[in-house]
Amino acid sequence: MKTISSVVEDYIKKKPFLQSALAQGIINLTSLSRIVKPEIESELGKDIRNGAIVMALKRLSDDLEFRATHKIIKVLKNIGEITVRSSLTDFTFLVSESILENQTVLLNEVNRNKDVFYTSSRGVNELNIVVSNILDEAVEELFKNEKCTQKAENLSSITVKLPAENVSVPGIYYFIFQRLAWEGIVLYEVISTTNEFTIIVNDEQVDVAFKTIKDLKTL
Repeated sequence: MKTISSVVEDYIKKKPFLQSALAQGIINLTSLSRIVKPEIESELGKDIRNGAIVMALKRLSDDLEFRATHKIIKVLKNIGEITVRSSLTDFTFLVSESILENQTVLLNEVNRNKDVFYTSSRGVNELNIVVSNILDEAVEELFKNEKCTQKAENLSSITVKLPAENVSVPGIYYFIFQRLAWEGIVLYEVISTTNEFTIIVNDEQVDVAFKTIKDLKTL
């Protein structure tokens, strides 16, 4: 049998942004109850008092599942070094039999230029390479026989060092990317290792993206 609490919980869980805001206590529960009331009543098939919905929202915001947000915040307060690099180009190639050989040659070129930025990731069908734009010509020459599906210029990277606890607390990346989405940040690429991740954004958005991530330390 459906209850007000269960229907309210299902409603909130389908709206991640609302769930996060509720967990942080930044939503007026009375106002929210008025907004969700029609859908809750439709689901239950009867009239519901606003006060009953407010109580369900209050219990939900205090629930252990929602308190997990506070664990995330504890991790984010310990974010380490944040490094920004600019003047980058993002290449995407279709995977081929020869592409790894060409990438090996490119790595030798990268090793001769210690200050350049380089990162790469490979999916099932695509190989992605992000480099400092001074290597654009080298990439285009080495991969001239490969199929390039995308080239994006005037990009910047933001590399964030996370505390070791990030691997044991669920929702870290969701929380960060949610904040970036709220600010309208478009992510060209996301590259991660165990305790570090890098996002690639447009040069015009790098300042806002950097501030958004830095501000997580003060939550």
